[in-house]
Amino acid sequence: MAGALSSELGASRVFVGGSAVSGAWDRDAAGLFVEELFGRHHGEIYAYLIRMIRDPELAADLTQDAFVKAYRAYDSLEKPENARAWLYQIAHRVALDYIRRQKIVRFLPWTGESRGAVPSAEHLVMDAHLSGDLQRALEKIPERQRAALLLAELHDLTGLELAATLGVSHVAARALLTRARESLRQALAAERVEEQSQGLTRASGDER
Repeated sequence: MAGALSSELGASRVFVGGSAVSGAWDRDAAGLFVEELFGRHHGEIYAYLIRMIRDPELAADLTQDAFVKAYRAYDSLEKPENARAWLYQIAHRVALDYIRRQKIVRFLPWTGESRGAVPSAEHLVMDAHLSGDLQRALEKIPERQRAALLLAELHDLTGLELAATLGVSHVAARALLTRARESLRQALAAERVEEQSQGLTRASGDER
């Protein structure tokens, strides 16, 4: 993937670390800046996309697409220290564009550990390996809420990073995440009720 990305970005050999993006668009500087970001962040961007798309090969293609878009949008990054959130914003748009074209939303089981000191109730549920219930519950909540949960609970974006990724204010991002958590709780509860109902139905059939 890195080779293909390098080919797309073009030959570049000097990176000016930590410099703000300003002035005329510099192809060489953009290429090396994005190549360095690729080395640092391509794993987590790929992980986000594979959970949004649930197709490893397609997620790999979309990851490369996201970094190519980052290269082309180099002059839109105002501060290099915000590059991680900027990359997630681009990857998020790539994922949503694909999902909206395909009209599908599928997720892999949740994995990994939160870097936060106190995991949320949702993260604990995710770590309980209830992948079947969780997948079905996630599919029942709005697309934007699913993305917020993925980014905040699995990829550990801060409130400011989440807001930047979703293109909303910090307050709006927090409100969206609150709604998403409540929607997930309700959807999980509905899944459990449905599962219990199916269990009772099967048991009744066995008794006959």
